[in-house]
Amino acid sequence: MANVTVPETQLNKNGKAIPLLGFGTAEYPFGPSDNVKEHLLDAIRLGYRHFDSAALYLSEQPLGEAVAKALELRFINSREELFITTKLWCSDAHGNRVIPALQASLKYNFSQREYELPVKKEDLLPFDYESVWKAMEELKLGLAKSIGASNFSCKKLEKLLSIVEIPPVVNQVEMNPMSRQQKLREFCNEKGIHITAYSPLGAKGTLWGNNRVMECEVLQEIAKAKGKTLAQVCLRWAYEQGVSVLVKSFNVERMKENLDIFDWSLSLKELNRIRQIPQKKGYPALEFVSPDGPYKAAEELWEGEI
Repeated sequence: MANVTVPETQLNKNGKAIPLLGFGTAEYPFGPSDNVKEHLLDAIRLGYRHFDSAALYLSEQPLGEAVAKALELRFINSREELFITTKLWCSDAHGNRVIPALQASLKYNFSQREYELPVKKEDLLPFDYESVWKAMEELKLGLAKSIGASNFSCKKLEKLLSIVEIPPVVNQVEMNPMSRQQKLREFCNEKGIHITAYSPLGAKGTLWGNNRVMECEVLQEIAKAKGKTLAQVCLRWAYEQGVSVLVKSFNVERMKENLDIFDWSLSLKELNRIRQIPQKKGYPALEFVSPDGPYKAAEELWEGEI
């Protein structure tokens, strides 16, 4: 299989281009496993150009090392060829911690940082949209090319958009054939916010995942009829919805399979069958719900989008 060129889309009018298939770096339990740098280097060699990381995942350092090695080996000619995301964890979601958190991520400085999931109940505090987003906007002065949100509902995005000078260009959320996010996608499309889909295969084996997607009979039947893997069907479905999608496997053959989604399509009949699959959010994030916190129930946290 030759190296694949992944299609891109522009983020807003003057934004950076984002590849529509990305590579996730989160392993659960969090922390880099053996040879993770080599696996990430394989991904770059095969054609992945969009990488998703976070301080919580402890994947920023091996990713940075893989990028440096890829430049040395001429797998890429410039860091500019890559779109790399990191994320602000809850404990740093305070106006005065945003910039230091990204500076620490860029330097792989974890000595003063403590991240955990589930979060401590005493850390479940109301979110200060204004101070946090003002600090996020300052990142655009040199530390970040783009800024966005993750796990924001329509109502949370509406609240955010009412106070911003620089709007978010991306909202990264769980999305797959069993959690299609139709309402949120329509809202984001109207507001010019690109959706990035995580857990496109259901994230089996993680705290936030389950096997419902991989065991879905409809998806299994479509995959068998097309001579594709179930994972390829899910990734192609997400791609056809106009979102970017993040997938993670450290198996080289699966990495190749997951890239092989751009020269075929799902039929209208197959898309209609997928639309009939009952919907249920895979990760209700109950760790963020508490009688003593700002969200007393999952319905409050997701504002009905569950």
